[in-house]
Amino acid sequence: MSNHARARSIGNSIRLRAGCAHELRLRIVTKLINVRDKEIHVAGRTLRVAQLHGDRYRFLDDPESMIDGLRACGERVDLFTFAQRLPDSQPKFSYSFEWDNFAVLPITTFENWWKHEIGFKARNKAKQAEKNGVVVREVSFNDALVAGIREIYNECPIRQRRRFPHYGKDFETVRREEATFLDSSIFIGAYFDDKLIGFVKLVPDETGTQAGLMNIISMVKHRDKVPQNALIAHAVRACATRGIQYLVYSRFDYGKKEHDGLRDFKERNGFRRVNTPRFYVPLTAMGRVALRLGLHHSLSERIPEGVARKLRDLRAGWYERKYRSVMGEA
Repeated sequence: MSNHARARSIGNSIRLRAGCAHELRLRIVTKLINVRDKEIHVAGRTLRVAQLHGDRYRFLDDPESMIDGLRACGERVDLFTFAQRLPDSQPKFSYSFEWDNFAVLPITTFENWWKHEIGFKARNKAKQAEKNGVVVREVSFNDALVAGIREIYNECPIRQRRRFPHYGKDFETVRREEATFLDSSIFIGAYFDDKLIGFVKLVPDETGTQAGLMNIISMVKHRDKVPQNALIAHAVRACATRGIQYLVYSRFDYGKKEHDGLRDFKERNGFRRVNTPRFYVPLTAMGRVALRLGLHHSLSERIPEGVARKLRDLRAGWYERKYRSVMGEA
């Protein structure tokens, strides 16, 4: 097999690689059901794993009620998993759990973050964005915003050395996907010459204690204007104004992956790793066996980091060759 063919094969085999097995299953097959007035994703074929729609943005204060509802819902669920709300980092419930992590920025006031939490370089870049003519403001969800988001998504097929999953989506698909949790979401746009060049979607939890950065992205061709830093600053201000105590930027670390640019970006902007329990509740014999044998984890999590890094390099090279003509036009 040639190096090109081998890289293509590896790229195909790991392009759906995710941090946790349940995330991988969500990309393969999902079914949405309603239990106890909450939307639940049931994912997987052989092993069927359930979690809240918007897991890591939505949380349970009474998991026992949900577990009873899942047992009685008529849909086979082998394993139910849920995360714990901040600020509690020690397990509050008696179910089996494994340690997960959040990238967390505790917020008191914007001024405290600006003066004491953010790194010197990140602060200067946030100032630089304004000097470069970038205007950042909260915006309403409407057709103009959706069209701007779609243009950002369709600018480049590769981001962070991976195939960008939103590339090529049409207007209605972008509208439907961005309209999730619309009643509570906060949209922040970065504009240059009145054109959207970046945006943030903030999703506060049910109690207003924490808000997750569901989306933060900007145009590659406007990277020199550093809109990402200005968007983070405005997200902090939005949380502080609303009394939201924690801003969460997904995970701080992903499996065994070593430092990368995104992790460094989070750290420079004041985010820190907070370990939190992720609970797993088996509801069938299949679920109990899977949990005992670790079958709820993907194979990719067991690959040594040195090997995984080489595979990521091969995958990135394959994508660059595949999309070379498109990248040249971007």
